[in-house]
Amino acid sequence: MEIGGQDHFYLEGHIALAIPGEDRDVTVYSSTQHPTEVQHMVSHALGVPSHAVTVEVRRMGGAFGGKETQGNLFACIAAIAAKKLGRAVKCRPDRDEDMIATGKRHDFVADYDIGFDADGRILAADFVLAARCGFSSDLSGPVTDRALFHCDNAYFYPAVRAVSEPLRTHTVSNTAFRGFGGPQGVLAAERVIEEIAFATGRDALDIRKLNFYGVSDRNVAPYHQTIEDNIIGQLVEQLEVSSDYRARRVEIRDWNARNRIVKRGLALTPVKFGISFTASWFNQAGALVLVYADGSVQINHGGTEMGQGLHQKIAQIVANEFQIDVGRIRITATNTGKVPNTSATAASSGADLNGMAAVDACRKIKLAMSEFLAAHWKVSTDSIVFDRNRVTSGAHSMSFSQATQAAYMARVPLSATGFYKTPKIHWDRASGRGHPFYYFSYGAAVAETSVDTLTGEYRVERVDILHDVGRSLNPALDRGQIEGGFVQGQGWLTTEELWWDDKGRLRTHAPSTYKIPVASDRPRIFNVELADWSENREPTVYRSKAVGEPPLMLAITVLHALSDAVASVADHKICPRLDAPATPERVLFAIERLRAMSNAGAAA
Repeated sequence: MEIGGQDHFYLEGHIALAIPGEDRDVTVYSSTQHPTEVQHMVSHALGVPSHAVTVEVRRMGGAFGGKETQGNLFACIAAIAAKKLGRAVKCRPDRDEDMIATGKRHDFVADYDIGFDADGRILAADFVLAARCGFSSDLSGPVTDRALFHCDNAYFYPAVRAVSEPLRTHTVSNTAFRGFGGPQGVLAAERVIEEIAFATGRDALDIRKLNFYGVSDRNVAPYHQTIEDNIIGQLVEQLEVSSDYRARRVEIRDWNARNRIVKRGLALTPVKFGISFTASWFNQAGALVLVYADGSVQINHGGTEMGQGLHQKIAQIVANEFQIDVGRIRITATNTGKVPNTSATAASSGADLNGMAAVDACRKIKLAMSEFLAAHWKVSTDSIVFDRNRVTSGAHSMSFSQATQAAYMARVPLSATGFYKTPKIHWDRASGRGHPFYYFSYGAAVAETSVDTLTGEYRVERVDILHDVGRSLNPALDRGQIEGGFVQGQGWLTTEELWWDDKGRLRTHAPSTYKIPVASDRPRIFNVELADWSENREPTVYRSKAVGEPPLMLAITVLHALSDAVASVADHKICPRLDAPATPERVLFAIERLRAMSNAGAAA
């Protein structure tokens, strides 16, 4: 199976502004997901220690992984020029330059051999996942590792061998992109299920359910981690009923039998996605919380805001800890001079890591205030309650602002640093064993498509999604991430086609030649629900779950719905083996190929 790459196409491109300071100092304003890495790179480029370089990020106009490492180049150029010239220097490529020079999602070729029994139960799986990496390694090693971690998706393989082949090529150096190799691995797993369904003549959903991980057995992943929080069966059952999957399957078969030109397709695909950096040292975060005497609160943390709502979630967490209005909270720009050694805002871990660090800092301040008020009121520390902008203990009560003023006057510390490191996780890459993920996020989606068999053009008629975010920190933000991630994934699998010439030059480097999804490409009916019964079994921040990357893979259902529509031209006897992106041309070629094979078979 060939799996195409994808351009990040953030609304704001790469940009860096460097301002020289006294002595060796330089301040860099960078559009980056990883301020500390920019700090390291600039310090190396200038030959100065890290403390001489301050990197600040207020917000980004989109990133999706493209600004995890690729911003280093622009920041270093700006910093070198700024120190050389003694004046501020800004480096900003235009859209064409950005697309030509910066890395993309890795395109893959997935080879697979699968053993299964007559019912369609998988007995053994053998994958080779080859990736175009470009002229330098960048993050290609961990990206191709992550593809291996997810080539099982939600399915148990009793015996498995999975090998990655990161290939050096004469093209731009590819990099992180939402899902970080995981989507390519999940796509390979779903192709395997489709092949088995055609080989056995069964509905692909039945094959999926037959091969799901179990709860008490059949629950060990290829990397030897036991899946302890598996809810995929319950989640898929709910979506199957709520989307009326079985009745629609019959209806669509009837439609296709009556209609010669426009064919319809239906698919339901699941997602199981591991949450944590597999590089264990990145699973840490710091936060700095400052409470002022007037009761206002400032928070700085190591995460970056790129439109995903991280700062809003952290503000809500701090407001909840102090039990004050969120309007009292101010999140300041991410700054390496305030919180050092930050991890990249990536791997869907921004709220998990930085939220817990913020909680740690808030609770230190609350403890100091509680001990002061307990002594002042002559009550026990445990009796102090923060609630509804007030601090109380029995008959004693004062506003939060009065409490902070009193604490200040009594010389009680009202600032604290917080720290968090993800527990349990470990990974031995040499042996391929460990516990690389703290927990898993789950989801499933049903897609219905219609395809014009004369032109290959198609529409996504309806999508139903049920997704697991644990106990949601902010349902509106989480729904936005699910909807946006799905549409971005749909673009990757349908319209976004990268084309390289024989000299390794990217020819699709502008909106005129590279088609991202637009408003009219969204599903005509788009139903998104959160699995409100789910909560994280691990003690994450308020038992929530990550939401950044997993929803992108829900869009795999669109590719399989298109494949289902294509398969109808040969009476569902031949697996279409539709590659991605499934552009209208590729869909049309698949239709013609299946018709030819079907006619040849009939003639024989």
